[in-house]
Amino acid sequence: MGLTSVGLGSGLDINGIVSALVSSEQAPKVAQFDAKEGEINSEISAIGFLKSALSEFQDSLSFLSDTDSFDSQVVKLSKSTYLSSTVTDDAVSGSYSVAVEQLAQSQKVGSVAVSDVTAALDEGSLNFAIDGDSFDIDVTADDTLQTLVAKINNADDNVGVTATIVNSDDGAKLVLTSNETGTANNITVSATDTGAGTVLADTFAMTELQPAKDSIVYIDGLKLTSSSNTVEDAIDGVTLNLKDADVDELTTLTVSQNTSSVKTGIKAFVEAFNSLSETISGLTSYNAATQTAGTLQGDSLPRGIQSQLRNVMSSSFSTSDGNLSLASIGITTTRSGTLEIDDDILTAALESNISGIKDMFTAEDSGVATKLDGYLDSYVGTGSIIDSRDTSLDSSLERLADQREAFATKMAAFEARLYTQYNYMDLIVGQLSTQSSDLQSRLDSLPGLVSQND
Repeated sequence: MGLTSVGLGSGLDINGIVSALVSSEQAPKVAQFDAKEGEINSEISAIGFLKSALSEFQDSLSFLSDTDSFDSQVVKLSKSTYLSSTVTDDAVSGSYSVAVEQLAQSQKVGSVAVSDVTAALDEGSLNFAIDGDSFDIDVTADDTLQTLVAKINNADDNVGVTATIVNSDDGAKLVLTSNETGTANNITVSATDTGAGTVLADTFAMTELQPAKDSIVYIDGLKLTSSSNTVEDAIDGVTLNLKDADVDELTTLTVSQNTSSVKTGIKAFVEAFNSLSETISGLTSYNAATQTAGTLQGDSLPRGIQSQLRNVMSSSFSTSDGNLSLASIGITTTRSGTLEIDDDILTAALESNISGIKDMFTAEDSGVATKLDGYLDSYVGTGSIIDSRDTSLDSSLERLADQREAFATKMAAFEARLYTQYNYMDLIVGQLSTQSSDLQSRLDSLPGLVSQND
């Protein structure tokens, strides 16, 4: 830029003139750059929005493309008074009558009652055994019934015994409870005195307070005894959790395929597809009232995606139970291109032909979910069509930035040239003005000449 104190010779506002000339040359081009940059950024945003919608739709396919989703089992009970139940996918569909005769329970044994739980015991040791395993507790002259509770419960090698003190009319007793139910988990206590007396042996002459019991359950009339109230081997893939016992009360247990989870997965798939359709429609539509077009109107990318997806939705698929289509299980296409579900038809189809529906969705390379997943991966996966589009748009922004920089350099040179030219003009005008004034002064000083000003 030239000197800021310009126009001294000519009186012209050279700064203003140069600024106006530069602006008139620069403004249209900058506006073009801004408009182009806005278009590219809008397209980048729209492509990102489209990619996100495609990814969400692809995520909805993961459940329906997995064969295990169609093999899950569910268990139902005619009543929940006597047991609850869980089931694995390995269970075989069927119905069973269950009666619980007896619940399993733990054995409890108690020591001889004592009047003072803080009274010192004799020296010695105690051995506790359950089902062939045992551990020992050393008893010192300082130990009492109270301190023994802590020693037993905190022993690192405790094999499954919990000690507590229970007070009764006869006095306080140390009560031992087996941590496991069933007759195989009875407690045996042996006391050895090393002192002069027989306090330990006398105190720990244990009596049974509660006998151990095995659970007894009948499955379709077949008796099964278990050490636990959690019975895992009665029916393959089924776990029974026994809660109460009455051998005369039957509970009907039914194992069947979990069609409700499949229906939920199909509904999520339809909702995700409709959300994708609405996104594409918004990006490609034209609003006649406002005369505004979607960012991707006329773009071949969303049109190609829609065409491929709709082609899959309307196709027929070969299954082990004959040809099936989405329409045949209650999923139809509306006039706007979205999907809708007839719940009654879908429910009936799932109950009568779950294996065929499984084939229709999960068949490798040819099922609805697997085929759609392949199409979508070509658009949203690494190195996909959309990735290439993003790379191209980023390159366009970089080229535009280079053009801006080149144009800015050109405008700086243009501005400098204008200042040079106008400053030179200002200098010439100033010199001419000085010469004119000097000439007039000389003329005015000649003898015999009268100034016109007089």
